[in-house]
This record gives sequence, C-alpha cells and structure tokens, in this order.
Amino acid sequence: MSIRFHPWALLALLLATTGVAQPVPEATPSVAPDRPRIGLVLSGGGARGAAHVGVIRALEQRRIPIDAVAGTSMGAVVGGLYAAGLGAGEIEEVFRTLDWQELFRDRALRKDLVFRRKQDDRSYLARGALGFRPGEGVVLPLGLVQGQKITQLLREATLRVADVQDFDELPTRFRALATDLETGEPVVLRSGDLATVLRASMSAPGVLTPVDIGGRLLVDGGLVDNLPVSLARQMGVDVIIAVDVSFPLALRSDMESALDVTNQMIAIMVRRGTRESRAELAEDDVLIEPDLGRMTAVDFVRVPEVMERGASAVEAVEGRLAALSRPEDEYAAFVAGRQRAREPVPELAFVRVGPRSQADAARIDAVFGDLAGEPLDLEQLRRKLGRQYGLDRYESLDYRLVESDGHPGLEIDARRKSWGPNFLRLGVSIEQDYDGGATANAGARVVVTGINRWDAEWLTDAQIGEEPRLYTELFQPLSLTSDVFVAPSLRYELQTLQVVEDGDRIARYRIRDSEAALAVGTQLSNWGELRVGVARGNGSSRVMIGDPTLPAGEHDLGALYAEFQYDRLDSAYFPKRGQALRLGWRSEIESLGASVDADFVQAEWLAARSHQRYSLVLGLEGGSALDDRVVSPQQLYTLGGFLKLSGLPPDAFVGTRYGL
Repeated sequence: MSIRFHPWALLALLLATTGVAQPVPEATPSVAPDRPRIGLVLSGGGARGAAHVGVIRALEQRRIPIDAVAGTSMGAVVGGLYAAGLGAGEIEEVFRTLDWQELFRDRALRKDLVFRRKQDDRSYLARGALGFRPGEGVVLPLGLVQGQKITQLLREATLRVADVQDFDELPTRFRALATDLETGEPVVLRSGDLATVLRASMSAPGVLTPVDIGGRLLVDGGLVDNLPVSLARQMGVDVIIAVDVSFPLALRSDMESALDVTNQMIAIMVRRGTRESRAELAEDDVLIEPDLGRMTAVDFVRVPEVMERGASAVEAVEGRLAALSRPEDEYAAFVAGRQRAREPVPELAFVRVGPRSQADAARIDAVFGDLAGEPLDLEQLRRKLGRQYGLDRYESLDYRLVESDGHPGLEIDARRKSWGPNFLRLGVSIEQDYDGGATANAGARVVVTGINRWDAEWLTDAQIGEEPRLYTELFQPLSLTSDVFVAPSLRYELQTLQVVEDGDRIARYRIRDSEAALAVGTQLSNWGELRVGVARGNGSSRVMIGDPTLPAGEHDLGALYAEFQYDRLDSAYFPKRGQALRLGWRSEIESLGASVDADFVQAEWLAARSHQRYSLVLGLEGGSALDDRVVSPQQLYTLGGFLKLSGLPPDAFVGTRYGL
C-alpha cells in the first residue's frame, strides 16, 4: 500500500488524535502484601528517550521493583526491552554499541548489496529510486525510513521471549501505545509479536514506515498520548513512576522556516496531551524529568550522556523513592523471578511463509527451506536475510519463531517495497571546460522486477542530450537460488568525438553504434560477476564540424567478449576501504560480421584505505587495441575531461592505447 504525501495530511491527522480512550481496569497479579504494586511509565522523545535507561539503572540500584511498564515510542522500546527480561546494564550495552546513524539508513550497506545493485552507483543518476506504476505515475514510500535494521535489532534483543504472545506473561507486564493512522484512535498493544509491537509504537509518521498489526496501520503512540499514565493505571498498579522526556518548545529565534513552525505545532499538541497525563498523577506517584536542555529527538550521538542524565534525575526525587525500596533479599528474589532461562537452540521442524508474503512463497521456500530439520543457526539466518535484502527490492525481511502442533518452526515475512515493483532513477550531467566546450545530458533508469516466476529483471537506461543513448537488458537467473544467468541486451548510442590538435579543436565527429548482444554468466557471491557473450551490430561516423574531407563511413560489428568484475568498495563515490577490479576482453571477428578483425583488452583497478580521518584512494587503468585496429571510432580510447585528466578538454588525447 502506498500513500501520496499532501502537506495538510499530517496536520489533519494530528488534529484528529488528541484524545485518549478511557481506561478499562484489568485484573492485576498479586505481589507481596506489604508493598505496593509499582508501574513505570516511559514517554516518547526519540534520542532523549535514552534517559529512560539511566532511570531504570538508578531504580535497580535503589532496589525498587517494577511490576508493570507502559510506554510510548522510544519509551515503549526501552520499556519493552526491560519487560522482556533485560536489565538496565544489558539495555545500556545495546544503546552504547549501536551505530545510530547507520540504524536509520534503510539501504543495505554497499558491501551487503548484490553485485548488480552495486553497479547502480556507477552513474550520475540519483541514488534513491522512485516507484512508478502504469496509470498511477510516481509512487512514494510511506516513510523516509522503512526500519529494516531497527526491526532486526529489536528482534534479536527480544529473542529470549519470542514465544510469548501475551504481554502479561513477560518477565514484567507490559503495554505499548500506538496510533491508528486511518482513524486517529489510540491502540493499546497488550499481545502479539513484541519486536513488531515496539517497532509500531516508535513509527514517527513520515519518518518511519507505519506497521500493519491486525489489519490496522499503526504509527507513533506519541500522537495520542506521549506519557501513558492512564494506561499504567489501567494495569492496576498502586504507585506510578513516570519519566517525561518530552520535547521542549522552540524559542522564537529558532523558528526560521515553515518546517520549524510545523515542528513547533506538533510539539505544542504533544505537550498538551502530556500535560493532561501529568495531571492524572496522584499524590503518591513520582514524576522524573531528566534535564536534557534543548536536545533534539535525533541527537543520537549524545546517547551515553543522556543515559547518565537520566540516572542523575533520579537523585532529585530520592526522598520520595526511598519508601519504595525493598530489602536486599526480597529484591534479589524479585530480580531472580524476572530471569527467564534461556532455552536450548530449537531444531526447526518447519519453515513457512508469512501470511502477507505469499507472493514470494517460492523464493522463501527456495532460499530458507533448507533451514528446516536443523538447529536454529542465527548467523546463517542473518546471512540469508542479508543476501535477500541486498537485492534492494524488499521493504522489510523479518522472521519469527513460531509453533505448530507443539513443534518449533520459523516464519519468514518478506514484504516487497510498497512503491514497487517498478523503480525509476533520474539524473542530470553537465560538463563545462570554460573554453567554449560544454555538454549536458539527462538520464533515466527504469528497473522492472519480478517479471516471471524465476524473478527476471528488466533494466532500461535512456539518455538525451549531447550523447543520446538507449540500453536495455533482460537479466534472467536460471532459478530463484541460482547465480547463473542469461542476459540478452540491445544498445543504441550516439557519441561525439572531438579531434584536438595542439590544444585546439579542429573537428567533431558524430558516431553511431547499434548492437544486440547475448551474455551468459554467473554472479560470484555478492562481490563479483563473470560473463561471456556474443554481439552483433553496425554503426556509422560522420563529420559534424570541421573539414568534410576527413574520413567517415559505416562499419559492422561482430564480436565475442568476456568480462570479470570484482567490487568490495564501501562506496562508489567516496570509498574509504575496499577494492574494485574490472577486466575486459573483446574480439571483433570478420566471420561474425565485423568489418575487420580487432582485439581489445582493458583493465581498471581502484583501492581505498583509511586511517582515522584520512583516506587514500589509488587507481590504475589502461587499455589497448592489440593490433592498433578498431572497427568503430567508439572503440578508440580518449583522455581529457572530468576525472580523465580533468585539466584537459574532453578527448584531448585519442588513440588505440592508454594508461592512467
């Protein structure tokens, strides 16, 4: 499902979600008769929510038992991890070791992409791909971040309670609050898959993709109640410890754009709901407000500091908390009761397809089916999930440990990008040498995925401008798990070749090549590709500017070719580590239709290394027409222009051999 964004959509949603449903009392488990039942309420706040970890650590140090937790957004994440049986130290370790910046980047790391997707970066086209559908036009995703990495983090952190569906059966009772995106109503999440529930509660609209639970599209619970005091009260607790890390309102001097005003509007509405919740706190309840200044919700680099500020904030209410502290032996028994014995690694009796992934049932069976009958190997599972996510066509790839007839199994959920299955990338290239020479081209790449049951892909590149080009290729794997492929292609290209003499342009050629090719090859894991093929075509060359007596004419192409590519660079644009290698050979053969026999070899190598802030990138490339013969002028090597001796004009050097 896809939603087109409208500037008033968020406003309408926020105006519709300012109320909270009245609580309905729940049955409450008993505790020691001489102490009150204590509920912990954790507010939303993005990176500010890391303060909750410090608060929990301080409560543990003071031997204050928590019988129930209710949370919203980041408060639900921290509270859910605690409810799953993690202590403050374990949660803190998770938060300290995370690469928060990488966590909110959706695309797989370049090293994890399949080789074909790595090559998408080797052009001037924009990196992000839009979706499009016939009759609908361009389609946008439901959020800037799909949350794949966040989901997998939550999945592994809560794996010890993967078999628990009723949150009253967790080591600590738990509730999370979310918002129904269609109705604006609050949704109390008290059962289900814990990792999915935590992901839903923190889905900030427009930033993180909404989560579908039970047919309802859910987003951040902070829209309806950022401090769910009533939800904790509903759980039957006697005393509430509420931790509020809500956003501060911006100063007038900080509001410089329409976006700033919109953010202020949201903050005002969230704070209004928070004030109403704080008003529900009773005399015996405790409110903790960590001093986080004007820290933003995305300032994750300050997470370690924020956790310490959370712990320090507890000192301000030390006297009020003292009555809730328990003797050492009693608290030790409480902690022991929260420990859940780690069960032995289960042997998977089956692997099944998630209910919303039937369109990919064949792929899931082919890729993950061999895990059945074996003990669960998380590392192997991660590799398989990573390889499929590296195809860059899935919005999310997730797994769940499930049971059927008393036997443990694995459920795989593969959801294709809601804005697919067709993807469009656009770009513009302009080159100016400040000496009267300029070129401009506009390009587009269209990728159509899932064409047949073997998951063929159809790629088309189109370019208009100084050098028009059309290239289309059908990439057909031999099976869903095979690395071997067949790739027929067509190419039509017009190229301008400048003739430079003593630094002056004396002529410009227009060269046309048209070619059909058929290649077979294999992908080498996700780091390389080897292909061989045959090509047949023709072309022509003519003088556009200059002496009309210069040579021109037509030519025929007929060749065998082979190409090997290796790519483990961490970035195609500004690499810091890794290497890339390309080796190519082409032989024009008269018996295959070429005008003359001609052989070509070419090699390119790039390596990057980094130390602290410094990076070194080394590159070598070269090529040769072995007998100094070419069939098409396009087969001549040129130097000059951007990144090819940039100080010289394009095509300053033209020849049958080059090295750089």
